[in-house]
Amino acid sequence: MDEMDREIVLWLQEDGRMPYTRIAAELGVSEGTIRQRVKRMVDEGTLQIVAVVEPHYLGWGAVSLIGVTVQAGRVDGVAQEITALPEVNYLFMASGEFDLFVEAYCRDQEHFVEFLSQKLQQIPGVTHTKTFMIMRTYKPTHRWGKVEPPAPA
Repeated sequence: MDEMDREIVLWLQEDGRMPYTRIAAELGVSEGTIRQRVKRMVDEGTLQIVAVVEPHYLGWGAVSLIGVTVQAGRVDGVAQEITALPEVNYLFMASGEFDLFVEAYCRDQEHFVEFLSQKLQQIPGVTHTKTFMIMRTYKPTHRWGKVEPPAPA
């Protein structure tokens, strides 16, 4: 990803539907250059353009962040199983008290209890969970700010 790609991503983070002609004008290149670069980044899996919606507006009444502790040596396998659960929106590995964090969307509290006790906690290797219910989202975005290049080695 070069500087031009980073600038394109920055513009698309503002508005994923921004016309390529506008981005091209801002960056001083042709619309075809922008279109080609966006297509390449999407094809490579570097860039994904999606809609971000506050889950409560979609009827998800029980949205949670769950810290998961996993048996040593089993994190990758457990993570693969968790990603297959339809309630899981986001999953990441972390350092600290928990090995994984799961963002889960459930219809209501009853659905959440079923998800937690009958699905997540039943995955072999999961030893402990701690739930944080998301009461209100103040910044529903996946914008990461200016995409900076890595520091020179």
